[in-house]
Amino acid sequence: QRGLSLIELVMAIMIISVSVAGVLMVFGNSVRNSADPMVRKQAVAIAEAMLNEVMAQPFTFCDPQDPANDAATPPASTAACTGGVAGSQDGGNSGLLGPQPASEGRFNNTDPLDNVSDYNGYAMPSGIYGLDDGSTVVPGLGGYAATVTVSRAGAGFGLADDAVLRIVVQVTRQGDSVSLTGYRFRYAPNTTG
Repeated sequence: QRGLSLIELVMAIMIISVSVAGVLMVFGNSVRNSADPMVRKQAVAIAEAMLNEVMAQPFTFCDPQDPANDAATPPASTAACTGGVAGSQDGGNSGLLGPQPASEGRFNNTDPLDNVSDYNGYAMPSGIYGLDDGSTVVPGLGGYAATVTVSRAGAGFGLADDAVLRIVVQVTRQGDSVSLTGYRFRYAPNTTG
């Protein structure tokens, strides 16, 4: 007798099938999660773009729309600000971070966000919108959401609390979250930009 018995054949088939199933399960997980790094990289790119946009804004003692914020003779402290638009750095007002006046908006061509602190509380909860019109979600970015938080952070650097702003941009997609933090120092307080 030189062949395989029926029991040996059945056992061999079972061992091979369990091995193949295990290998296929590993490949299945790899294929299913292969897009995760791309999704995460896209979230990081969105957060970087938003953080760069916020940090490119002026950080002045007075809100750029304050009459005291004159480019020829810029104010040297919040004491010179009129407080007329109740800006976050206006007239020493310590409670307000966010668009000042409230009519400012990221997609408002006539009254855009014009200061770092204006972005506090900004959110895109249902998709990432392009800068062109603010009403069209960028194709492929409908599942992402972004929020911006701006807070005073000077004390952490041994400076006056209003001398540094901490900017946190958080981008989420289906439970996965990416958060980037930047700091904007008032290194040239006597300029508007």
